[in-house]
Amino acid sequence: MTEVGEDVMPKDAKIVKELLKSMGVDDYEPRVVNQFLELWYRYVVDVLSDSQVYAEHAGKSVIDSDDVKLAIQSKVNFSFSQPPPREVLLELARSRNKVPLPKSIAGPGIPLPPEQDTLINPNYQLAIPKRHNMQLPEETEEDEETADVNSNPNPNNPQDRRNLSQGAQRVSFPLGAKQSR
Repeated sequence: MTEVGEDVMPKDAKIVKELLKSMGVDDYEPRVVNQFLELWYRYVVDVLSDSQVYAEHAGKSVIDSDDVKLAIQSKVNFSFSQPPPREVLLELARSRNKVPLPKSIAGPGIPLPPEQDTLINPNYQLAIPKRHNMQLPEETEEDEETADVNSNPNPNNPQDRRNLSQGAQRVSFPLGAKQSR
């Protein structure tokens, strides 16, 4: 069964479709063929440009099969990593498995940290100013002038912020905590 437009399909696209079919891939989106073609062309261009560099380095004016083989081998060495031999993996597994797992002290289920130690526990911190019950001396006219300047401390001013925090009590509580009255 031929699809519409298969007669006008490029030869490379037909090869990709046959490769997919030979691997047992029957259901795929049409874009897959174009993606394989793009990957294929990019790989060929990279190999041939590397081959050109190797040929120029060897003082040759034409690329030969040795240059292409060297370019492919260098691509394989740098693009794909080989897994370590089975014996090495077995030895690593043996050495790692010698250390026993720690004993679980928790009951069934997933052990979680206490709620106060979780980062998702919302909380607030308030600065409650301490009230002074001492009676202040009477103000004079000079004191009134300076009091107007200092009566509203600016929280952006570091000096005023220090003065505010020295007389404040800090209270932290979790959001939604029930307080007994």
